Amino acid sequence: LSSRTSAATKETGGAEQREKQSQAQAESGGQLGGIPGARTYFYADEAKCDQHMETFLRCIDASGGSSENGFSAIKLTALGRPQFLLRLSEVLVRWRRFFRHMAVEQGQAGRAVLDMKLQVDKLQEALANLGIASKAESQQWFAGENLGSNGTVDLLHWNSLLDSRSQLAKLMVVPNKQTGQLEPLLSRFTEEEDQQMKRVLQRMDILAKRAMEKGVRLMVDAEQTYFQPAISHLTLEMQRRFNRDRSLIFNTFQCYLKEAFDNVTVDVELSRREGWHFGTKLVRGAYMEQERERAAKIGYKDPINPTYEKTNEMYHRCLDYILEEIKRSRKADVMVASHNEDTVKFTLRRMMELGIHPSEKKVCFGQLLGMCDQITFPLGQAGFPVYKYVPYGPVDEVLPYLSRRAQENRGFMQRANRERDLLWREVKRRLLSGSLFNPN
Repeated sequence: LSSRTSAATKETGGAEQREKQSQAQAESGGQLGGIPGARTYFYADEAKCDQHMETFLRCIDASGGSSENGFSAIKLTALGRPQFLLRLSEVLVRWRRFFRHMAVEQGQAGRAVLDMKLQVDKLQEALANLGIASKAESQQWFAGENLGSNGTVDLLHWNSLLDSRSQLAKLMVVPNKQTGQLEPLLSRFTEEEDQQMKRVLQRMDILAKRAMEKGVRLMVDAEQTYFQPAISHLTLEMQRRFNRDRSLIFNTFQCYLKEAFDNVTVDVELSRREGWHFGTKLVRGAYMEQERERAAKIGYKDPINPTYEKTNEMYHRCLDYILEEIKRSRKADVMVASHNEDTVKFTLRRMMELGIHPSEKKVCFGQLLGMCDQITFPLGQAGFPVYKYVPYGPVDEVLPYLSRRAQENRGFMQRANRERDLLWREVKRRLLSGSLFNPN
């Protein structure tokens, strides 16, 4: 890869100044200052992104050399400019919001997102009334590719309209409900940002090919909600390419989000239609305080489930849906990334009920290194694929990360006490049996 510096960042002066500006923008989501930051790779220039890619390549090599069917995690804010991800996310959210707006106009409020289907004739009429496109123009949008072939358009059709007609999309406008005015959908999506997206995809392609060569699966970590639509969009592009025969690329879904189930079901349905393997890691979430403070300061609806119990319900709902998909097609894989014993027990029970055997390796488990070994080791001894997630990096960055994980996992100290008691019980057993250094 040629390490080209973004034209937008050349204007700001030296690398140190670019780093400070990017850090401030990333911590605020590009819109607001004073919000506590979470781990984001702050953008300096394209050369820095290439360095991050090299780090990930070494991580893939390490994973491939340590175990079969290993995993390596990557963060897309390390591979591209966070401001680009922010703007792409804005486009994708506005496009999806426009679909929902049109569905409500057609009397479909309250329906699940995949149950919303726009009548093409009514949609064309509405587009004409809004001044977005004449009926003749919109008829061309829905010609071919099964778009509107049955007289309706669902969300997946709608998204593919944007994906496959980017030149057309640059001319489109969407209504702003606050102002009542029509605004260009991609008014801020510049040629430079288009190049940035291509470079991010190039880096992801290099990582995916190395992962395939080393027998390692690639997990794309979830990040803040104002980056996540772009991250999921780019991850889907890679899944379409590399998940044809098996799940090589895993997307991550954060179940503390109110829209988590909708996001899961939409992506599963897309994998069914296009015939690739759906791979996912389910987590509860990592940015709750930051997300809520940002929502309060900017003034939009809190995206986080109101209680820990609601998050648990969402996690189990999403997990059960994926387990059902594994039973149905055997073309889905899930990592249950959880320190919650009830969630692990729920998974084991549903696997038994659905006839999903551990040896199929369609379901695996993951916990952080050094946490909840009383869950990890029994799972491994029982034949389940189980992994330890290994954070690495400077101590002053890794320790805050680990402290946040402890804070986010309620009851963590109780589980730590239980693990201590189990260890002490085993030490006493070995002392009494005269086999301190021999577990047998």
